[in-house]
Amino acid sequence: MMQRMTTAPAGSDRPGEEPEKSPSRPAAGARPTLRRAEVARMVDHTLLQPSATGEEILALCGEAAKLGVGAVCVAPTHVYLAAASTRRDRGEVRPAFGVASVIGFPHGTHLTVIKAEEARRAVADGATEIDMVIDIANAMDENWRAIETEITEVRLSVPPDVVLKVILETALLPDESIGAACRAAEAGGAEFVKTSTGFHPAGGASVRAVRAMTAAVGGRLGIKASGGIRTTEKAIEMIEAGATRLGLSASADVLAGFPR
Repeated sequence: MMQRMTTAPAGSDRPGEEPEKSPSRPAAGARPTLRRAEVARMVDHTLLQPSATGEEILALCGEAAKLGVGAVCVAPTHVYLAAASTRRDRGEVRPAFGVASVIGFPHGTHLTVIKAEEARRAVADGATEIDMVIDIANAMDENWRAIETEITEVRLSVPPDVVLKVILETALLPDESIGAACRAAEAGGAEFVKTSTGFHPAGGASVRAVRAMTAAVGGRLGIKASGGIRTTEKAIEMIEAGATRLGLSASADVLAGFPR
């Protein structure tokens, strides 16, 4: 088991940014007032369709800059192009947003050595964040040691400042298994746990899963809700359940429902 790295507070892992405060929480019983800009910083603006073209990736990055999101999330083959688009105009060198790449996507059945190499190459191409899919069969078999081992190997394959998110495919798991998988991710050195790939027929993010993840590691690891979040109301539900990141493809529509 590797030594656990210090986890940055949610919102502090964006390139070139100071740590941000979490969305403000009012008194018990009242719904928080979430502002568009602070929610946008929680968003991983995502395009993972296998048919996505270079032109569509550039459009994604252009929209990401306009929306003020924290990161884009793209396939490994698009990392280099997305990373080249993160620089602001007029010669500024501060990245406009981070670049996340998915690893072992979407089934999680790649050999661990392949996942580690895929992560290493994505970082070499400009990724600042890695979203890896666990071997889901190990979670179904409750083989938490195997899950921890593969997460550790991927963590060791990239620099410590690269944010590692671990995708659990929570729609397949009961709450007890979600909690155990989260603890394995924490022991393996991840900074975030993530609900879903968005590609499994079992479903995407749910309030139930986010609450189970929050109970397991909330406050120590970040929690990314991803898969099927297409409305402002659904995003609010996920944040209230404990999500500190949102994986969205309909980012503009979701953010439009928040006040400025």
